[in-house]
Parts: sequence; structure tokens; C-alpha cells
Amino acid sequence: MAGATSSSLIWSPWQATLHHYNNRFHHVKGYPFPCHAYNPITNSSSNKQDHFSMSGCGCSWIQDNSLVHASATSFGMSSKKCSALPTKTVDVSSVSDLFEFICSGPLVDKIGITPENVGESIDKWLLYGSQLCRLFQLNELKLTIPQKARLYHYYIPVFFWCQDQIALHTSKFKDGDDVPPLVIGFSAPQGCGKTTLVFALDYLFKTTKRKSATISIDDFYLTAQGQAKLREENQGNALLEYRGNAGSHDLPFSVKTIEALTQLTKDGMKMKVPRYEKSAYSGRGDRADATTWPEVEGPLKVILFEGWMLGFKPLPAEVVKSVDPQLETVNKNLEAYYEAWDKYINAWVIIKIKDPSYVYRWRLQAEIAMRQAGKAGMSDDEVNDFVSRYLPAYKAYLPTLYAEGPSGSDPDRVLAIDIDEERNPILAT
Repeated sequence: MAGATSSSLIWSPWQATLHHYNNRFHHVKGYPFPCHAYNPITNSSSNKQDHFSMSGCGCSWIQDNSLVHASATSFGMSSKKCSALPTKTVDVSSVSDLFEFICSGPLVDKIGITPENVGESIDKWLLYGSQLCRLFQLNELKLTIPQKARLYHYYIPVFFWCQDQIALHTSKFKDGDDVPPLVIGFSAPQGCGKTTLVFALDYLFKTTKRKSATISIDDFYLTAQGQAKLREENQGNALLEYRGNAGSHDLPFSVKTIEALTQLTKDGMKMKVPRYEKSAYSGRGDRADATTWPEVEGPLKVILFEGWMLGFKPLPAEVVKSVDPQLETVNKNLEAYYEAWDKYINAWVIIKIKDPSYVYRWRLQAEIAMRQAGKAGMSDDEVNDFVSRYLPAYKAYLPTLYAEGPSGSDPDRVLAIDIDEERNPILAT
């Protein structure tokens, strides 16, 4: 019997860590996380990027009452209520419960996270979870299942992957070298939550004392004057009537911005990062006044670059013409995008969807939420018209992106994440 007892107490380091945390918090009623000992980070939650908005950016999981009425018959979808997210609360009363939940996530195997890894770094999982709860103003003791899954099955695993990519990037330089920031590209359809993901990652980098910068392809749209010229030169092409598709971006400006950001390798180096004002000119948009651009300071560790068409590459003319004849000009414009964007990206997160028509529903949800919040929002017909200008590009370019990855990318540095219609990561089928 004594031998059996002794054997049962021989634990691996990660099992001992879990036992330590369970003992530490099991008897502290109401405080399963150690994170309350940390001071709140004051420089991030109050300084959200101006292109981030809780409305329409995949944040329905934050809400407990997330029913949305989707009158989407004009999109070939039946008129129905969008299914509500579960509202059952999950009281994480022990670290063992959280450990098991983390290990059940769909990304752990893809990222290479083992139970041993989770056990040995459980204090970081706890800390990051608490910090994200603070960011999104969630009650960390009473998370709903969607909230818990979004943090521990999605945002935090991707953050660990990003950290690994930074370490790999840094290892390629010698001691004393100026190490440029790693550029991680996030390619995902509109409305799937990529901006919220990047927002969460940026916050975690700041709370862990690593400087980061965020940019979007939206920040590089042509000015209002440039858009007017593009529209005039392509009369009759609905895909280039408004901003969005290839050809509507200021590529030299984006190159200048990205190259300047990658040179922020020392303390004291600063620059302002451009932003775009979508509401200008009655919604046609314009580059925001430079006095409103946020400032970033070196040394940057990472640049998070997100966009709906990052990684798209031109296809044979007959292929795009079979999707939509108007796409031929867009396809020609796309030839210049690799040199302007993709070649600067060192690692990729590709968020994959099964059906591009999800974008209709997501955009409709966003506009309904904006109207319910008392803000101006598009009607159902306007949403239909808006998304229809992007759908040909999705139909043409997503299959190649998903099958081959972005041009010039290293397959070992591409994280592909399949998500469902509720924007949650799932196992690829």
C-alpha cells in the first residue's frame, strides 16, 4: 500500500503545476484565477483602434442575448431568426476544469499544443484569459460557453502561435542585430471577426510588454479624390464603383507605410499609422486626417496586418471571366498586390469559411446591431448591394488561397483556421 501511495505522488512537472493551482484556488471561494493580483492594464482598453468597433466585427459572442432577426430572403436564404448563442453559464471553479476545456479545443493539435504544454504554462493561460475578460468587460467567473470557447479555443491559442512565430523570426538574427518586427498577415472574409481577433492579440502583446502595431488594408484605400478618378476610369464596372476590390488601394502609400514600420527597431523611434474614415463623403470614405492617426513607438516586435483579400493572387483571365466579366479588370489590378503587401508578410493566419454567402448574414447582423444601437445602418437591400460587389472576388480567389496558400508563403508558417457560421473555430472536415 505504501508503494502504491508513493507511486501516485510521482507527477510530471505539468501535473504538479495543475495540482499546485488547484490547491491554491480550490479553497478561495469565488476566485479561481490568480489574475486579480495583477494591476489592470490602463493603456489598452481605453485606447482602442479607431477602426475597431464592437458593432459588426464578430463580437456577438460577447452578448448573452444575441438573437438577430435576419430577413435574408433576398440573398437566397430562408427568412428566419439567426440561432442564438447558448447562454448557459460555466463556473470555472477549478483549474482542472479549465485544463480539460483548453485541451479539447480544435486548434491545439494544429498549433502543436500538448497537454504537457498546457500544464506547464497554465499560469499564462489564466493570466491571458483574465486580461481578455477585462478587455471585453466579461465576468471571468461566469463565462458563457461561447465566451469561454472564444477565449480559450481561439484567441489565446492563436496568441501562443504568434509568440512562437516571433521566437522563430528572432532566432534568425545574431545578438546585437537590429531585428525588424515580424509581420503576420490575417486573411479572412468580412464580418468573420478578424478585426476583433487582431484587437485581442494586440492587447495581449501590450499587456506582456511587447510593442506591436496593427494595420488594415482599409487604411490604404485611395483618397476620395483617387476613388472618384478610379470610378470615372471604370464606368459601368460595379466592382470598382466603390472602395474594396483590387485597384481601390494606394499601393505606393502602403509600401511606404509598411517599410517604415519595419524599421522601428529601436527605443524612441516613432511614427503615425494611417487610418481611414469610412463615414466621410456620405459613406464613400476618405483617408482620415493625419492629426488623428495613432502613434506607435519602437522597438516593435510584431505588426498585425489584416484584410479580407490579403493573399489573393491573380488567376487566368478565362477563370475570372467565368465568375463575373467585371472581375477581369480587378484581376489585372491584383497583379501588383504581391509586391505591395504579401511579400512583406512573414507568417500567415488564414481564417477559412465553407460558404462565402456567410458574409451576407454577418453583414446583415452588423447593420441590424448598429441600427438597434441608434447608429446609421444599411437597409437589407443596401447590404445585398454592398456584399454583391465583393462576392465575385470571394468565389474566384478563395479556393486557390485555401488550396495553395498565399504566394511566397512558407507552409510551415501558415495557420489555417476553419470557422463555422457562428465564427467559432472548428475541426477541418
